[in-house]
Amino acid sequence: MADVTAPPPAASRPGAARPDADTAAWLDALTAAGPGRDDAVARLHELLLRGARFELARRRRATGAPTFDEIDDLATQAADDALVAVLAKLSTFRGDSRFTTWAYKFAMLEASVKARRRAWDGREIPLEDDAWRRLSDRRASPGADAEMADLLGAVGRAIAETLTPHQRAVLVALTLNGVPIDVLAERLSTTRGALYKTLHDARAKLRTRLAADGHPIDQALDRSAP
Repeated sequence: MADVTAPPPAASRPGAARPDADTAAWLDALTAAGPGRDDAVARLHELLLRGARFELARRRRATGAPTFDEIDDLATQAADDALVAVLAKLSTFRGDSRFTTWAYKFAMLEASVKARRRAWDGREIPLEDDAWRRLSDRRASPGADAEMADLLGAVGRAIAETLTPHQRAVLVALTLNGVPIDVLAERLSTTRGALYKTLHDARAKLRTRLAADGHPIDQALDRSAP
């Protein structure tokens, strides 16, 4: 388990609202030194593990119905990561909620990340940069709304002619194929922040191009929301 020593949380500093007794006990134990802190960290890990197990069991079908052993393994990984995050961010806890409620959210977040990764494990991530053009072709079938077909066609051309291959691949994976950003980051050996930056830059380029072509910018880019 993690061994992260954090400065006193905001909730325990002078002038902060007094936390409830249970929260105060947690904060005192986690910011102390010696065996008492070790015991508190172990109890916190158990709390996070229960939360992670609950979230993964709830998502079992969506993750491809892993076995209970797999769920337990994923839950342990999620609890370990959540523990590191909680201890590292302990100084940011403001006491707006009970400490256990605040910490529990870290377990839920890490479990959901593990679940998404498990759901995409072994699945190919299509990155074809002509995916948007194919979408516009399908929407342009007989009876389709002509204005929408024209708009999608304009977006497809802008994507093909304005974006770099990497920007196109990221845009297609995240907005058309629904690949979770943390999964894509892992597959491309990059970070979530880098992918968000790529997506932001791609949208900026598309806004400029679509504005120059006389198309409704907000309407077009709403279709590429993450």
